[in-house]
Amino acid sequence: MSEKKAYPLRINAAVLAAMQAWADDELRSLNAQIEYVLREALRRNGRLKNSNDSERATSD
Repeated sequence: MSEKKAYPLRINAAVLAAMQAWADDELRSLNAQIEYVLREALRRNGRLKNSNDSERATSD
């Protein structure tokens, strides 16, 4: 398992609410959903090479 690092994130309230609703629909924590969306965007754009880093995020 890869190392996890904390990072403070400033985010628009409407975007945060939409991410929370999506996370709820997918039965993930908000943190896991944000990580999943970021990981998928990186993978689609060829910026994530390590297969271990492209695993689906699981609920915290």
